[in-house]
Amino acid sequence: MKKDNLNIAFIQANLHWEDSERNLKQFSNKLESIRQADLIVLPEMFNTGFSPFNPATAQSMDGPAVEWLKENAHKKNSVICTTVLIKEGEKMYNRLFWVRPDGSFGTYDKKHLFRMGREDQYITAGTKKFVGELHGWKVMPLVCYDLRFPGWSRNAYIDGEFTYDLLIYTANWPEVRKNVWKSLLTARAIENQAFVLGVNRIGLDGQSFAHSGDSCIIGPKGYVYDAAEPDSEAIVSCSISHSELTAFREKFRVSLDWDKIETL
Repeated sequence: MKKDNLNIAFIQANLHWEDSERNLKQFSNKLESIRQADLIVLPEMFNTGFSPFNPATAQSMDGPAVEWLKENAHKKNSVICTTVLIKEGEKMYNRLFWVRPDGSFGTYDKKHLFRMGREDQYITAGTKKFVGELHGWKVMPLVCYDLRFPGWSRNAYIDGEFTYDLLIYTANWPEVRKNVWKSLLTARAIENQAFVLGVNRIGLDGQSFAHSGDSCIIGPKGYVYDAAEPDSEAIVSCSISHSELTAFREKFRVSLDWDKIETL
């Protein structure tokens, strides 16, 4: 049964560089203030910061970070979405987790690897998307640099059904390109007739790159529904309406004229 209003909480935080234990502790504290949410979204590599080039920070699928996600999804009775640097055999992945309250989870391995940050030299790219179901909503989570690739992010309308209703980007997006971040989030919402949520970190990372956050949720008409203050730690709670989304999609049926382009 579809829930009309989806309650979302997203956390904009400064990440402690390559210090998983400290980050898990800080997010445990932050979650305490979230009273009720269907979905909680954290920045990319929430437990280490963007450090794909240090294998020492990678964890296994049964490591502390994944266990933390399971425990807290159960505790908050919410889906939690974020990424963790995962090592399997000789390969590492920037792996997104969609962790449900019952401990089950879906995953997505980041496809577009940020070569300017050497991510492509250390991380194995994913090849398949993941679409999660939450109270009748269809949610597609992607990761940071994926935002620059509209073909990979694109929605589809097939046999009267959209691929997704909410598109998420969890990120460590530097302040120097904040205008690109905000512009592309807006474009993805408009062109895909969907809500788009971008969740970014703040503060300096271990390479002295500054991050301003600019986390926000944008509606299908391109308007910002809610946002965190730049350069500030914040927990933002908001609600989005499926009936509002459906009404707009039915009134302005651009989806019927979308190009039929095959994507993975």
